[in-house]
Amino acid sequence: MDVDLRKLRYFVAVAEELHFGRAAARLHIAQPVLSRQIRAFEHELRAELFVRDRRSTVLTEAGRQLLADARPLLASAEALHRRVQRAAHGRPTFTIAFMPGIIVTAEARAIAHLHPHLSVGVVRTSWNDQAEVVREGRADVSYVRLPVDQRGLSLRPLFTEPRVVVLPQEHRLAGKESVDLAELVEERLLQDPDAVPEWRDLPNRPTDLDPRPRPELNSVEEKLEHVAAYAGMVILPLSTATFYTRPDVVHVPVDDLGHNQVCLAWAEDNRSPLVREFVEIAARQAQAVDRTPRATHE
Repeated sequence: MDVDLRKLRYFVAVAEELHFGRAAARLHIAQPVLSRQIRAFEHELRAELFVRDRRSTVLTEAGRQLLADARPLLASAEALHRRVQRAAHGRPTFTIAFMPGIIVTAEARAIAHLHPHLSVGVVRTSWNDQAEVVREGRADVSYVRLPVDQRGLSLRPLFTEPRVVVLPQEHRLAGKESVDLAELVEERLLQDPDAVPEWRDLPNRPTDLDPRPRPELNSVEEKLEHVAAYAGMVILPLSTATFYTRPDVVHVPVDDLGHNQVCLAWAEDNRSPLVREFVEIAARQAQAVDRTPRATHE
């Protein structure tokens, strides 16, 4: 059976809103039309997707499974549309996404040199969108830092680098050559704990040490501002910490914290020869560059 992407988008809107009226408003269609489309979709799939009454709308097990699979499928369809549009109109383009601290100049110059007709662009990403840029077709390839949701992606490991803890300049640990995770157990982590599972899973870590909600941090600059204001600590790859230096914060190596893995990611359904060519360029460059740390702390 062919899946109707329009109905799939309607389903995702209802699944995210869990309210047919709000979903209809979001989709700019009438609620009765949306209800009919969802019923038709359930009939086509031969599965009930929602349990609904006058008070609530709840996903069934089948609905939860469909929602998990629908998002990458819709992103892949959008990426395909973007690639076709770029190919159909004007000069061909190739976009490289990268995380803070990662320099892609050599790779960008290499692909541009090999293909003078190609318009090569770069876009900086964050922890939240490093994978989405390729799923959605906003970039052809993306330098990502693990862990990352790998659904719909192909990955090529490139290199690893140490991670450090970033602290206020006058912090009690700021002058140390290095620290262990145990010394950070009572510190407030400002970023998503899933980004630092080693710290998250410490057995003796107190819970709810700080009642304040964790701030929403979308950039390295925002993280460093909060650290400097004594709001907590962040864990960063060494290259990121050294690239974004400032006098009121320091970074200290963490001895028992595993290195950060950097990979090149692209949409698994993107069969472009340019992507395959760039993967080899990136792999050769990763082998050629000496990434040995030059300093232990500041």
